[in-house]
Amino acid sequence: MKNGIDISHWNRIINFDKIAQQIDFCIIKAGGSDKGFYRDSTFLRNYQTLHDERGIPCGAYYYVGRNCITPEAGCADAHRFIEILAGMPFEYPVYIDLESTSPKHREGATKAVISFCETMEKNGYYTGVYASDVSGFIDRLDLSKLDRYDKWVARYGSEPKKVKEYGMWQKSSSGMIDGIAGKVDLDEAYMDYPAIMKRTGLNNVR
Repeated sequence: MKNGIDISHWNRIINFDKIAQQIDFCIIKAGGSDKGFYRDSTFLRNYQTLHDERGIPCGAYYYVGRNCITPEAGCADAHRFIEILAGMPFEYPVYIDLESTSPKHREGATKAVISFCETMEKNGYYTGVYASDVSGFIDRLDLSKLDRYDKWVARYGSEPKKVKEYGMWQKSSSGMIDGIAGKVDLDEAYMDYPAIMKRTGLNNVR
């Protein structure tokens, strides 16, 4: 098991050296489609400073908006994600983050997620799905149709109950680590993702 964090522009980072001494990996927000289509303003800085300069294995995530409820929308978001990630190696998975769709669009959101993941895979990426144990994977998605995809599950206070198989658990949204001012998400990973990427050559790892 490895311990990590996930970060975005919401986190006020004050000392990368201290952060690097406390984590095994970091999942970085790359962008999203919830407020137009954008690259997270701190993505490149966070990646270059942790990954390139300090050797921390990284993954990335893309936050999809409420309209990601068709295969076409999922595919389009995947291509935007690929454009952001182009040429950058990631030793951890690259995830679709689904939180904003309405539960009434559960079927459509599931199709969008599958299309997103298929598009990422066709382009050489090891892709997973991030969502909450209940409000995400149960209320907003049809979990039974996502068996083949790796999962990063958010559940605070206890391990996931609804999702039985997952590679990563987001166990807190209120963690504290030296080097970040304020709260930060804490994660545990249960698979040797760097070895998988090195063996398969996925996620631009050579």
